[in-house]
Amino acid sequence: MKVLGAGPIVTMTECTSLQFVSPFAFEAMQKVDVVRLASLSDPELRLLLPCLVRMALCAPADQSQSWAQDKKLILRLLSGVEAVNSIVALLSVDFHALEQDASKEQQLRHKLGGGAGESILVSQLQHGLTLEFEHSDSPRRLRLVLSELLAIMNKVSDCSGEFFIKSSELFESPVYLEEAADVLCILQAELPSLLPIVDVAEALLHVRNGAWFLCLLVANVPDSFNEVCRGLIKNGERQDEESLGGRRRTDALCFLCKMNPSQALKVEECHLPGLGVALTLDHTKNEVSEDGVTDLVCFVSGLLLGTNAKVRTWFGTFIRNGQQRKRETSSSVLWQMRRQLLLELTGILPTVRSTRIADEADAETEPHVSVYSGLKEEHVVKASALLRLYCALMGIAGLKPTEEEAEQLLQLMTSRPPATPAGVRFVSLSFCMLLAFSALVSTPEQEQLMVVWLSWMIKEEAYFESTSGVSASFGEMLLLVAMYFHSNQLSAIIDLVCSTLGMKIVIKPSSLSRMKNIFTQEIFTEQVVTAHAVRVPVTSNLSANITGFLPIHCIYQLLRSRSFTKHKVSIKDWIYRQLCETSTPLHPQLLPLIDVYINSVLTPASKSNPEATNQPVTEQEILDIFQGVTGSDNTRLSQRFSITAQLLVLYYILSYEEALLANTKTLAAMQRKPKSYSASLMDQIPIKFLIRQAQGLQQELGGLHSALLRLLATNYPHLCIVDDWICEEEITGTGALLRRMLLTNNAKNHSPEQLQEAFSAVPISHTQVMQILEHLTLLSASELIPYAEVLTSNMNQLLNAGVPRRILQTVNKLWMVLNTVMPRRLWVMTVNALQPSIKFVRQQKYTQNDLMIDPLIVLRCDHRVHRCPPLMDITLHMLNGYLLASKAYLSAHLKETAEQDRSSQNNTLGLIGQTDGPEVTREELKNALLAAQDSAAVQILLEICLPTEEEKAKGVNPDSLLRNVQSVITTSTPNKGMEEGEDNLLCNLREVQCLICCLLHQMYIADPNIAKLVHFQGYPCELLPLTVAGIPSMHICLDFIPELIAQPELEKQIFAIQLLSHLCIQYALPKSLSVARLAVNVMGTLLTVLTQAKRYAFFMPTLPSLVSFCRAFPPLYEDIMSLLIQIGQVCASDVATQTRDIDPIITRLQQIKEKPSVWSGICKVSSYKNGSRDTGSMDPDVQLCHCIESTIIEIINMSVSGI
Repeated sequence: MKVLGAGPIVTMTECTSLQFVSPFAFEAMQKVDVVRLASLSDPELRLLLPCLVRMALCAPADQSQSWAQDKKLILRLLSGVEAVNSIVALLSVDFHALEQDASKEQQLRHKLGGGAGESILVSQLQHGLTLEFEHSDSPRRLRLVLSELLAIMNKVSDCSGEFFIKSSELFESPVYLEEAADVLCILQAELPSLLPIVDVAEALLHVRNGAWFLCLLVANVPDSFNEVCRGLIKNGERQDEESLGGRRRTDALCFLCKMNPSQALKVEECHLPGLGVALTLDHTKNEVSEDGVTDLVCFVSGLLLGTNAKVRTWFGTFIRNGQQRKRETSSSVLWQMRRQLLLELTGILPTVRSTRIADEADAETEPHVSVYSGLKEEHVVKASALLRLYCALMGIAGLKPTEEEAEQLLQLMTSRPPATPAGVRFVSLSFCMLLAFSALVSTPEQEQLMVVWLSWMIKEEAYFESTSGVSASFGEMLLLVAMYFHSNQLSAIIDLVCSTLGMKIVIKPSSLSRMKNIFTQEIFTEQVVTAHAVRVPVTSNLSANITGFLPIHCIYQLLRSRSFTKHKVSIKDWIYRQLCETSTPLHPQLLPLIDVYINSVLTPASKSNPEATNQPVTEQEILDIFQGVTGSDNTRLSQRFSITAQLLVLYYILSYEEALLANTKTLAAMQRKPKSYSASLMDQIPIKFLIRQAQGLQQELGGLHSALLRLLATNYPHLCIVDDWICEEEITGTGALLRRMLLTNNAKNHSPEQLQEAFSAVPISHTQVMQILEHLTLLSASELIPYAEVLTSNMNQLLNAGVPRRILQTVNKLWMVLNTVMPRRLWVMTVNALQPSIKFVRQQKYTQNDLMIDPLIVLRCDHRVHRCPPLMDITLHMLNGYLLASKAYLSAHLKETAEQDRSSQNNTLGLIGQTDGPEVTREELKNALLAAQDSAAVQILLEICLPTEEEKAKGVNPDSLLRNVQSVITTSTPNKGMEEGEDNLLCNLREVQCLICCLLHQMYIADPNIAKLVHFQGYPCELLPLTVAGIPSMHICLDFIPELIAQPELEKQIFAIQLLSHLCIQYALPKSLSVARLAVNVMGTLLTVLTQAKRYAFFMPTLPSLVSFCRAFPPLYEDIMSLLIQIGQVCASDVATQTRDIDPIITRLQQIKEKPSVWSGICKVSSYKNGSRDTGSMDPDVQLCHCIESTIIEIINMSVSGI
């Protein structure tokens, strides 16, 4: 910290009669201004002779002509001074010998322990030191002063920090002070290494007249001023007023600063606080500014309110110690500082008045008496600075104000400033100071004065806000404090006071008790607070840029304390108006305000009065907010409310609905049912569009975007589909931006009517609609909204034959773009547009609610959609969304009606112990309904994957993909296989199958229980090659196949083994091997228990699966061959008594098992002959034996070809 040095406040008694070097003379010495030096008086010039004589006699380093002229002037100046001769004699001494003797004496004193023994510099003195100095010549005088000075310096270094005063005749005798000063200056100049000037300065503090000697020494070596001052400050005490040494050091530095007032000193390392205050006081007195904030206020405020805690503690200690001393006179720096601050305070006070409050009658009878005079505008800033300083002095430094200070402070705090921003700030500071230091109000008259001033604040608050232009006025702070007092939140008041004052001070809650009584009983009763709060205007364009205490803070606290409902004051309109008056960046108090408002709407203030709640925002008011963003005819451009207001209202609705569901049980217990917002209202709010807008404003919206995403994921999961987010990234990415740069005026000129005309001409020409659709792909999602209805309503026309694939793909692309901004409305329009057209049957128009209740409506579309991949992709997207929406809808419905159902069940049963039964049952029923719904959707989709009769007639096979892949791997004619694959892959059915498999994969991953349920239900085995190869998550079926095989139904066992055979080929894993081995064992077990008819029904479809087991896992070869022989033997034993001879078949099976290589070459011929021979046989066992033979031969061929 820097203070300007100007002069001493504390003076040394021994130096009062001595003449110091004037600032004029010191500046002349610093600049070597010979003209100024010549204008000095003889006494002033006498003090500077040592330096001037050395300057005149010593050889200069400057050889310029100008210095030669200046040197002549100096010699002429010195020629008339008699004392020059003695100084010249001093300079004629052999200083080298003198320095050697001084060094020897230093060594001798060091050996003797610093005692005053034999002296090499000075022999035995015959007389006192003063007489010896008088009778001595120049060399001896030098030795006398040097010896005395060295003795003091040695004692200073050995005193271990304890201050002492060294009595020395040489430095005390007024007759020889000037001669001793001359000797001292010459010694220091000629022997700088022996006598460092900083050490000499420290030694001079320990002798009387030391400050005078120090000033003369520095004046004769002016360049050393900074060095000396820094040394004295660095070696100074932390609290200079607490010791004699500290006060003498401060005096010496003050004399030095008076000699050189233009130099700024840096008081650092938390030393000498009194010095800093003293110098600042003197500078303040010399440069008084009537209106501005003085240096003293700035200096002390910087110490106490700065960021350095160490400095704050140091100066606070200075204040506390100064108060503890009994000596409180004008010589105390603290007393001087307090007096100066009090003078500044009284200087800006309005017309002087007593604390007696004149009543209205007195004011009327004595109109010339100004009882409540206002604070001048030019004094407001200074008054605020003084208030903060006194708060810091009392709260941080522990200053205890005197009665006079307390009286003047109270007068200043209760003065009335003009209606300016600075005036608003002053009133806020005054109010917080009254709260922080209520002890300033000690008498009933002063308390009445404070009450009158507070009443004036309430009355003038609106005028101040309108005139000053400051949104955050003191009226909100008054309301807030009143609410805190009513709710007994004293810690919140303390935090408010500290944040307003800008300092952390200790306020005891007990000290606020009297203020609490005044606020709650006299000024602000709770009813007055609530009634006044509703009338407070909302903050225009409320944002985080508006700081301070606003009406929103007051309303928030009143809502928390339930004051509005308690006194039946409606706050709904105020909150609605404030939400409408918002902008970015979002104010942090808005979301907590909405949350606490929702709580006050749903939860009564007390159980005894369940109707004591606030009113919710009406549906019409909500619709007014969103008018213009519903997406038709570009009315979005003329919207009245900001995006911030719309997002906040959306947050309110979603939070309200979530809180309503969460508090269902509590509300039912109170027999309350607050109104829920209708589904039609939610359908009209463009939720996804608003969320997308919020995504681009995340930095300015704070936590609103993440809060909305959380609410969406809970209540609207169909709007949080991962595919949609990925699609949005593609739509809003760099590629889309580059495409829009190609946007021409033609694309912008296409209207929805033109698009409708183009669709009408589709049966004749596709060119126009294709051109318009391509142009529309360059538009943004929000610009596409007006075209949504035309696009969806004409989808049915695209199902006709001959529509180019490019048109279908473009429509799909546009639909996906629109899905990012208006998904729910788009889905409803699309579902209604894709309904099957039946003559003489009126199509039903479904609503959003219908589709959430029954998502399978989506699949009841025109059957031509099932073979149109672009539109099927849209259908599957909607199906996935509505399945998710149905789950959320049923969960919400369950919560809404849970307590009603429980009460009805209790009334019916009358059993207390079964109160939890219905709830569990309802949850199970909901889960069962959802599982049935999902499995039905999967079964329908699998059915769509099957070829129709027409497709079968054309030779389309559902498992062509798997067969073609295998043919490419195994056949020796790859070209033929490729041709077959291409013929089957490039078809609509194959593309639809791929889309369905992708959706099923997502469903299985999201809920593996769906996969389990579907496979326990079963589906056509023709689809197994498709599902296993096309759904990557089918491997999860390995977990439940053992359970499926264990089912008692034969059909499920057959389906499990067939499914397992395909899984083993697709996933040849250790787990698959163990399950396959289990299946072979189960088949062996069933062989022993099944009847003939069931044996035939079971083994005929499952025997081909054994080939897949062997192909995937060769180690199973032996077990499977044994099983096949065993099956053949069982069949042979059943027909042994029949006329048909089956022994040749059994014999052939044994031979095949023993010599497989012999039979491998004739497998096809044998198989053919056996097949042709036994095709007409109706005996099940014979057919089974032939099937076994074919299976064995196929296994042998497979193994031989594999080798």
